[in-house]
Amino acid sequence: MAAVLGSSARAADPAPLDGAAAARAFGARVGVSAMSMSPDGTHVSFLVPDGDGQKVMVADLVAGGAPRAILGSNRSDERIRSCTWPTNQRLFCRVQVYSENAGTPISFARMLAVDVDGKHVGVVSEQQSDRALGFDYHGGAVIDWTGDKPGQVLMTRTFVPETTIGTHLAKTDDGFGVESVDATTLQRRTVERPRVDAEAYVTDGIGHVRLMARAVANATGYDTGKATWYYRKAGSSDWLALGRTDESDGISARGFQPAAVDPTQDVAYGFDAGDGGRSALFRIKLDGSLARDRVLGRGDVDVDELVTIGRNRRVVGVSYATETRVVEFFDPALKTLAAALHKALPGQPQIDFIDAAADESRLLLLAGGDTDPGTYYVFDKPTHHLEQVLAVRPELTGVGMAPMRPITYPAADGTSIPAYLTLPAGSNGKGLPAIVMPHGGPSARDEWGFDWLVQFFAARGYAVLQPNYRGSSGFGIDWQSRNGFQSWPKAIGDIDDAGRWLLSQGIAAPGKIAIFGWSYGGYAALQSGVVDPGLFKAIVAVAPVTDLARLRENAQSYTNGVIVDRQIGHGDYIKAGSPAQNASSITVPVMLFHGDADLNVPVDQSRLMADRLRAAGRSVEYVEFKKLDHQLDSGAARIQLLSSSDAFLRKAMGIAP
Repeated sequence: MAAVLGSSARAADPAPLDGAAAARAFGARVGVSAMSMSPDGTHVSFLVPDGDGQKVMVADLVAGGAPRAILGSNRSDERIRSCTWPTNQRLFCRVQVYSENAGTPISFARMLAVDVDGKHVGVVSEQQSDRALGFDYHGGAVIDWTGDKPGQVLMTRTFVPETTIGTHLAKTDDGFGVESVDATTLQRRTVERPRVDAEAYVTDGIGHVRLMARAVANATGYDTGKATWYYRKAGSSDWLALGRTDESDGISARGFQPAAVDPTQDVAYGFDAGDGGRSALFRIKLDGSLARDRVLGRGDVDVDELVTIGRNRRVVGVSYATETRVVEFFDPALKTLAAALHKALPGQPQIDFIDAAADESRLLLLAGGDTDPGTYYVFDKPTHHLEQVLAVRPELTGVGMAPMRPITYPAADGTSIPAYLTLPAGSNGKGLPAIVMPHGGPSARDEWGFDWLVQFFAARGYAVLQPNYRGSSGFGIDWQSRNGFQSWPKAIGDIDDAGRWLLSQGIAAPGKIAIFGWSYGGYAALQSGVVDPGLFKAIVAVAPVTDLARLRENAQSYTNGVIVDRQIGHGDYIKAGSPAQNASSITVPVMLFHGDADLNVPVDQSRLMADRLRAAGRSVEYVEFKKLDHQLDSGAARIQLLSSSDAFLRKAMGIAP
């Protein structure tokens, strides 16, 4: 293999960063992302930032040399999400575009094709005419690298009918189907006729569609969150009932959720509720018997991720997160290899198999940890050689990091709340300025690993505590309760108790504790200021929900409106649980950030909060970013967010710059 393309070495004694330097280092966009491997294992593609845009790069692992750009976009309202290899000479790249329709923010995706040398760029997604009676927002996705013939792939497609007025040539197909698409000519043939109620297809990795989900009908046009799954026996074209799933409450999934098909065992792998309402991995025979057995479940956390490898998505294991994420391998050879890699990379304990050559002779790995953002490697099986490729965040090379430690703390009712505590490197862990950082979601959880926000604040001298409060996912349905909106008193209580614990342990200096949150975490930060005024001396909320009734109303413009309505619910808790409706209760300074192209949380949520705080005579600073979505994926925006937040918190808590 060629010489190493990049380095991830860390300085032995890194120099501390001042505020501006730390903001530039940690606020920079991810330097290398979405790496994938060609079928023959000789090349990789990856994304790099280019101002507010991106470039698709290709590197030759055999000949070496500098990676070359083959495709790019310099628009902040356009994002290349990933690129994959249908053949050794051709890549498919998925692009997401942000726009608006009658003032409502929307996004849609398109698949592009490009040769490995950057030539012959084409649009893979079927083009729509001006006679179309609808719009394809999805743009299609590759679901199997084996199509009808060599060089073809199976792709989903949303078929949109055309008006028949004035023509006999209008397209009449309607719904979600599957096509076999030639990667070079982009010619296509329908292999799974479209159905208006179809919403998902799963193949066996060798070119056969084996599972299909059909949505339970709703006359209003809204998603119901309910679906019926069907399967095919091997070699048959007939659909047979597999089971039903229900996510209608927007909180939890009920029923067997298929994740993959293993053709060698003729089974579908998927997740369903196990003991204590915790997610477990099951498999169901697809031979007509529907024989079902539990593969793995636990009594403490959800088993929630299937581990697959290679172009055929071969099922090789399953994972779950306790204090750290754990992988249980079914494949003995990979289990042995993973153990050897852990010994070879002791400073990078999180090792994921990202991609592989078609014959799995070469594996693409991503290894990192809490103090290491990660590095891509290629492992060559025949030679047992591990080659470093590129660091994920090269701008952080030589920058000191702070270890993240799993802890628990007691809630007011005695419940033990799991959390992660990060202390500034080299500190004694006492008398520090501190930040409680609740995660978003609320149906999500924090996990052990690198976090750019946490590491920035630790580098600036703050202790950071990330609570997995009740309402978080990953710990079973009882822990999720009725989610962090309907059960907000419990979630916010756990978050506030995190602050009290920091003070009681002497970790946080008296009067020097703040709260910082993004999305639901921003909501929690603001709501904590409503229910426990003054506990936290400053509040930073990024893209926060601030008015539950308005959020529910906004969702009616989208197809998931009914699900959001059920998720948020109705009752007296709506007003009491809306920070914007109780702004006068907040007594400490507040800083808000939001992008005006946010599809997750409408920007008017922050605008309303800022207006209500000002009307109540409270101290508020509001920063709005143009043409940025929920993630604020802009180096300039993130650097501003970090530097402004740090300055704001230091001023509010009386800390020297």
